[in-house]
Amino acid sequence: MTTRLSCRPLAGLALAAMLLAPLPALANTPCGGDFGAFLNGVAEEARAKGLPDAAIRQTLSGARIDRTVLSRDRAQGVFKQDFLTFSKRSVSGYRLKHGAGNMKKFAKVFAKAQADYGVPAPVITAFWALETDFGAVQGDFNTVNALATLAHDCRRPHLFRPQLIAAIEMAAHGDLDPARTTGAWAGEIGQVQMLPEDIIRFGKDGDGDGHVDLKKSSADTILTAAGFIRNLGWRTGEPWLTEVKLPANLPWEKTGLNFDTTVGEWAKAGVTAREGSLPAASLPAALLMPQGHKGPVFLAYPNFRVYLEWNQSFIYTTTAAYLATRLAGASRYDPGNPDPGLSDAAMRQLQEKLAARGHDVGKIDGILGAGTRAAVRTEQLRLGVPADGWPTPALLSRL
Repeated sequence: MTTRLSCRPLAGLALAAMLLAPLPALANTPCGGDFGAFLNGVAEEARAKGLPDAAIRQTLSGARIDRTVLSRDRAQGVFKQDFLTFSKRSVSGYRLKHGAGNMKKFAKVFAKAQADYGVPAPVITAFWALETDFGAVQGDFNTVNALATLAHDCRRPHLFRPQLIAAIEMAAHGDLDPARTTGAWAGEIGQVQMLPEDIIRFGKDGDGDGHVDLKKSSADTILTAAGFIRNLGWRTGEPWLTEVKLPANLPWEKTGLNFDTTVGEWAKAGVTAREGSLPAASLPAALLMPQGHKGPVFLAYPNFRVYLEWNQSFIYTTTAAYLATRLAGASRYDPGNPDPGLSDAAMRQLQEKLAARGHDVGKIDGILGAGTRAAVRTEQLRLGVPADGWPTPALLSRL
């Protein structure tokens, strides 16, 4: 599935933190009503947290409702591109060239990130590329207005009111200018798109100027991203993804996004690395087939879970991990010759058929999410065909 809190179908560090953090009850979060009264309530809460009156006034005095933010929030699209389409567009020559250039340009900062947090340069650089093209596209919405709008709106105030208060704290530190700081419509700031609470918690001054500036400072961006990725569970010294080749037959019931099987077990089943060799046999590994067993196939390791924490879209996640392997020196994947997928209408029809058979596919929305993939795999096992979780017209007709 793809989450819907970000300004793009690519949700960044900010969204990951939101999803991981415990959320207060919606009923306990004030929202709506007169906007001036709402801002007064935010000011009182900020004072109770010990924030200075000057920063509170500076941040809230010019805040206003941004109707475009509300329109974006209500009109977020769904993410339905298949892996080959999305990855070919996202893993571009521009991103590979500039990613390599940035890893060289900021080699000392990346070395510190790896030494302090254990996160390799290609992993950080891949997210940096996908989120903003290395800072080129950061959004032009006034951050305070965006956060105030979404905190006042009663759809998700429990997510955004704390971010508005954190913006006041950033202003107090001199790290946010309420009148000039801009970013995404959902309030994310900077080159890796982080929300104020996350910047306060994980922000690192990488260039030694005494501030955390994720909009302009690449050094701050790199170290802050590294700390956040580490917090998501990154395991130092371990890989995240390897492209592999498959034998004619597999234990299909073990495929999919689970880590109950090891590299050694997959090797015994005939899975081999397309380039080089597989990592340690004892390492847990999941076999991923984003477009079926006839398309690109990967072994994913525990560090792949960090990508899943960053963004819940399987296609985005796999693309980000694949981009990181390319930046680390891997060759372009073998696209194979996958079977055609389903149109939006056909996918909805498939979901209806799966739901009628008792499978939990969630909302009938035409999106190939985790529930639909799992149900497809179950039906493929029942029908005696390769259970790769990729729904095809042939499968739909058999159902």
